[in-house]
Amino acid sequence: MIALLTRDLRLAVRAGGGFGLGLAFFLIVTVLVPFAVGPQTGLLTQIAPGVLWIGALLACLLSLDRIFALDWEDGSLDLLATAPLPMEGIVSVKALAHWITTGLPLVLAAPLLGVLLNLAGPGYLWLFVSLALGTPALSVIGTFGAALTVGLKRGGLLMSLLVLPLYVPTLIFGAEVARRGAEGLAVQTPLLMLAGISFGVTALLPFASAAVLRINLR
Repeated sequence: MIALLTRDLRLAVRAGGGFGLGLAFFLIVTVLVPFAVGPQTGLLTQIAPGVLWIGALLACLLSLDRIFALDWEDGSLDLLATAPLPMEGIVSVKALAHWITTGLPLVLAAPLLGVLLNLAGPGYLWLFVSLALGTPALSVIGTFGAALTVGLKRGGLLMSLLVLPLYVPTLIFGAEVARRGAEGLAVQTPLLMLAGISFGVTALLPFASAAVLRINLR
């Protein structure tokens, strides 16, 4: 598992499909929103949590199609399917590698980019917490979508259509945690819901993704 994780991290850095690309997209979205909305700092403060969460979600979508695509093209996926490591473990490692190269940079950069959107002071901590708790769910759900569309020509658009509805609950509760934290309100309920989604999909979706991959490899 460590060897597979190291390999995927190296491929992400060399291929340029995930590492840095999502962060650059996140930065562009955050920079452009104030120009579109205008100089009303009060309005920016209100929409900052939602904008940052939407930017993070869309940034995660950019590299999902490459989770299994490279392995499918060069035949590595067939070799991984016959390896001693269970397919569920392979899927989990792929999701972890995607989160490290895409989700983790977004989590670390979001509080800094919140300055551009005039995010309220108490909201920085809760924005960090919500993204740290919610982005793993985005990676796991995205890995499931990538498994569904592996081998399809131009499957990136189809994968986005399949994954986006599954992302909506994570987006709702993640943005709600950041919004309530910025306004000084109680965050326990949306935080627990967000944690439940993340732990639930992490426990269940690797099995579904592995089953889909076995079907596609037959």
